[in-house]
Amino acid sequence: MNSNQHNIDILAIGDTVVDVFIKLKIAEVHQDKETEQKLICMPFGDKVPFTEAVELVGVGNSANAAVSASRLGLTSALLTNVGNDIYGQKSIDALAHDKVITDYIYKNDDKKTNYHYVLWFQDERTILINHALYEYHMPKDLHAPKFIYLSSLGENSLPFHGEVSQYLSTNPDTKLIFQPGTFQIKFGVEALKDIYARTYIFFCNKEEAVRILGLDKNQDHSIKHLLAELRKLGPTLPVITDGPDGAYTYDVDMNNLSIDENTAVIHLPIYPDPMPPLERTGAGDAFASTFTVAIAHGKDIRTALVWGSINSMSVCQDIGAQRGLLTEEKLTEWIEKAPASWVVTTV
Repeated sequence: MNSNQHNIDILAIGDTVVDVFIKLKIAEVHQDKETEQKLICMPFGDKVPFTEAVELVGVGNSANAAVSASRLGLTSALLTNVGNDIYGQKSIDALAHDKVITDYIYKNDDKKTNYHYVLWFQDERTILINHALYEYHMPKDLHAPKFIYLSSLGENSLPFHGEVSQYLSTNPDTKLIFQPGTFQIKFGVEALKDIYARTYIFFCNKEEAVRILGLDKNQDHSIKHLLAELRKLGPTLPVITDGPDGAYTYDVDMNNLSIDENTAVIHLPIYPDPMPPLERTGAGDAFASTFTVAIAHGKDIRTALVWGSINSMSVCQDIGAQRGLLTEEKLTEWIEKAPASWVVTTV
């Protein structure tokens, strides 16, 4: 069945990749004194042992979001490119297995499927990325979805964002969810001003918010300031995650998104892990997509924080961004056994 015959709840747009997780045995983590960024260090010019390598197909920010939405009961589709190769077909098959509509996954004869290497050390990862320069276009036969979930695209994708913006102008009932990837952040706010202006819900982590806003280390990096400044860029509702410190957004009624300087900021800590995280790839994708799904299901903003946090926790208990994604039944089980102390609070 062609996807224009479906009533699509969420159309995820972004690059699809193959991730190869390489679990390192010997490495050290240092912090740069100037930038305060953490650096992973290994012996140079030597043979560095690793424990295992695991290959995962059909992943990436938007692919992860499409799978998350599908498992939680929404009709999801993915607009993306792959190479006309074995990894492209494996990716399509994996996504179809999760009931993601694959009609808008385009095979490219002259390009390879994106193939990334994930250096996995302790419970964190450093990803070596190389996005193929695909051509991006909005499909002409697309039945307007309820939500577009826009995330990571290649470094040549800037003109395509204009197409997305134009599509949203033509289809004003479609709400835009924006979780910017590496190159979208590099494009800068001015280049994507129309996208920011049309964004309904915006997701990023604290470090990304600082980069997006161009703040130096002497400026205000508080969550309240970051949320307020992100709103000035256009998004109706910004949401910021802060790793082990949880997630923050405004305490608002999603049916009446009126935010001013008196609107309270709310915070939910991460769900208490049942065991130490295996690794954290896809935690942000799981949070953002599941928060979005909750809103699509008509849940309130505090429930959306709870849903996102639980699915994020679950993803960290397995390798990669999709293995741990929950169904609604399993998500409900986690909610029911949540500790009484785990609650949303006002900052």
